[in-house]
Amino acid sequence: MIITLLILSVLVGVVLGKFFGSKQKLAKYLLILSAGFLITICLNEVFPQVYHSEKHNIGAWVIGGVILQMLLENFTKGFEHGHFHHHNNDAVLPAGLIVGLFIHAFIEGIPLAGETEVFSPYLQGIIFHNLPISFVLGAFLFRNKKLSAYSWLIIILFAGASPLGLLLGKYFNPDWQPYFLAIVGGIFLHISSVIIFESNKNHNTDWTKIALVILGVLLAMTGHLFHHHH
Repeated sequence: MIITLLILSVLVGVVLGKFFGSKQKLAKYLLILSAGFLITICLNEVFPQVYHSEKHNIGAWVIGGVILQMLLENFTKGFEHGHFHHHNNDAVLPAGLIVGLFIHAFIEGIPLAGETEVFSPYLQGIIFHNLPISFVLGAFLFRNKKLSAYSWLIIILFAGASPLGLLLGKYFNPDWQPYFLAIVGGIFLHISSVIIFESNKNHNTDWTKIALVILGVLLAMTGHLFHHHH
């Protein structure tokens, strides 16, 4: 069920990207909304769980996640926060981007290995975070209206990355779970803060952005409350 949800979140994003890809604003809004959601999940769910595990020096793994994300961005050039520069018109995504996105989604899947709850906040975080990325991906891949085998391959790779991480995670020592969760926490923290704090040119207050972040936070909080009542 969880795997189905993970794959669906990518496919839905890609399809939305196909139909609404020209609406740049929509992708940006989705992204900011997901950033508010993500940072809340981080602070409410992921970090308490990570630090509660009382593993020695676990904080270093969170920082490792932040640094890992910085490294991955050398490959993806900030694709995760909606930076997409149409340099050339051929629908070929740089291999580095695909590798970077794959690794990113793969690592996110690992902590899900022990997850049974369909409404786990962490899972919701990933799903919410997959939507805008897949949206941008779909918008790009469908630009020439017809999908090549190559485009399908990329979509399948990206959609399969988190489920693969999840399956592999089942073979890991359960004691490692907090470490992977810590790494992903760092990744999420980095991505959401970059999206939220991205420089608006002259530091004018962008009310739409603030509203969207708050909405994302509220959505996550509602999920949080709901999750804890059950």
